[in-house]
Amino acid sequence: MGQTVSSFIMFFGTSVLGLPGIVMGITIAITSLWDGLSDPMIGYLSDRTKNKFFGRRLGHMLFASFALAINNIILWCCPGTVSNVGMIAWLFIFLILQETFNTFFATPYSALCIDIAPDYNDQTKMQGFKTVFYILGLILPSILMYIFMPSGATQGQFNKQGYISIAAVNSALALVCGLITIIGTIKRVRSMPNYHEKLEEPSDKSDKNENKDEKHQKNHSLSKIMAGYIETFKKSDFRIVMLGYSVSLIATVFITSVGMHLFTFCYHFSSTQISVLMICLFGGAIVSQLLWVNIVKKYDKKQTLIFALSVILFGIALTSITFLFRLYCTSDYIFWFVMPCLFICGIGSGALYSLPHSMYADVVTMEQYKTGVNNAGRYTGYYTFTYNFSNSIALLFIGVLLDLVKFDSSQPVQALSVQSGLGKIVFFGSAIALTLAIIIFSKYNIKRSDVLKVQIKANEQASDVKEQKVDKNNQNVV
Repeated sequence: MGQTVSSFIMFFGTSVLGLPGIVMGITIAITSLWDGLSDPMIGYLSDRTKNKFFGRRLGHMLFASFALAINNIILWCCPGTVSNVGMIAWLFIFLILQETFNTFFATPYSALCIDIAPDYNDQTKMQGFKTVFYILGLILPSILMYIFMPSGATQGQFNKQGYISIAAVNSALALVCGLITIIGTIKRVRSMPNYHEKLEEPSDKSDKNENKDEKHQKNHSLSKIMAGYIETFKKSDFRIVMLGYSVSLIATVFITSVGMHLFTFCYHFSSTQISVLMICLFGGAIVSQLLWVNIVKKYDKKQTLIFALSVILFGIALTSITFLFRLYCTSDYIFWFVMPCLFICGIGSGALYSLPHSMYADVVTMEQYKTGVNNAGRYTGYYTFTYNFSNSIALLFIGVLLDLVKFDSSQPVQALSVQSGLGKIVFFGSAIALTLAIIIFSKYNIKRSDVLKVQIKANEQASDVKEQKVDKNNQNVV
């Protein structure tokens, strides 16, 4: 559902409903900003939740699964017969609800992944496996587009009923998969230790951090939660991963939000061809997962991620060449050159979908050991807030750029100057974002050896606590 919204909502609003680009940009930016603001709040709520049956995370995820499934269908049923103000209000309200319910699932879900796999290598494996299914979810809208938006006399991507059909299938599958996640992990959650208890015998420095954390936990206001975000952001490795991932995702925002416009009005591809291209892009991300997992076994995550971002840059450079030659070839001919370029981009993006999450999990694990307090939900909320905030700015910027290049949704064929502007938005925007991300990630300090040392100490500490409990029990028996 998230991929359907990020890939299609800008095109749906501007080209299907006929709304101005800047209006859609502002609407999507505000809802994306709200998504970011709600992340730390719901993460904080998840950390503080105590439920004997569902634990901290699963109750929120269960509620969100049903709420998302219903709201997602209503969102795409926006009536095109009302005024522009009515359509904007409809999209705004149900996008806000969509982002809220999505946060109620995604933030506890990401925190749960950190809870059950704190090990350095296990975390990479988990993120790799999770990413495969995540990318399958990214591919699904393209497959459904192929099914419900067939190319006929007109390009299928202008068919409003097709979006509603895609939404219905998405809602049904997301509900089923959400329930599988909840039911499949509930035994594991019940067997986990009580993470509300602090680790034994923290250092004096940790005591101070704990006291600060306990005082912070007594304050539930948004201002206090965001004050905690500022404190977290001041820490070098937290800041680097949050900023690096956020900036790199801006590149995907340019590709997905304006990609439909680019392929429709510049390359003149049909909905079927666009579906195949998206499958190539995300298919490359899936097949590369095993590659990145094996590379991480030999090299640190930072070097691997920087190499992967460079691969994406190379793929974008190749795609920009096809853009220059599109006027001299038919759309069917140039299509075969665009496919491998997007597949290369997909191979690089495979690491982007998993490695930053794994790196952030390492940072959270080390912080948890230092302080003795599990705040994975809150830290995950800060993480998603950062990239949602950056996305909201990028989406607003894209809406303004669409109007600046004079994109006119009422025109089936755009002027060459408009086509050139769309190409510059996609290629220059994504290339600049990826270059900045490489610079930011190059400052990351945590190495494999650092995490392994912390894990060894944590295991030794846990063994000592267990032995003390056994001795105490034996004394009681005697």
